[in-house]
Amino acid sequence: MKNWHHCVWFLGGVLFGTAGVKVLSSKDAKKCYTHTTAAVLRAKDCVMDTANKVQENCDDILAEAKEINADRKAKEDEAVVGE
Repeated sequence: MKNWHHCVWFLGGVLFGTAGVKVLSSKDAKKCYTHTTAAVLRAKDCVMDTANKVQENCDDILAEAKEINADRKAKEDEAVVGE
């Protein structure tokens, strides 16, 4: 009885797996995969555009901060020389 139970589960798994492979390889499934992949690629482009804008802003902030520090250093050097 116990072996029969395992055999039924095994055959059910094989049947389910075979049906699953047929469903996953159907034309409708392929169309779904294609549309999903296209959506992911669009999302990737959007994320990359946003990341590039953030990076450009960070570069601008860094350049301005360095300029501020250079101006401050120059004023401090003038004050030391003027004393």
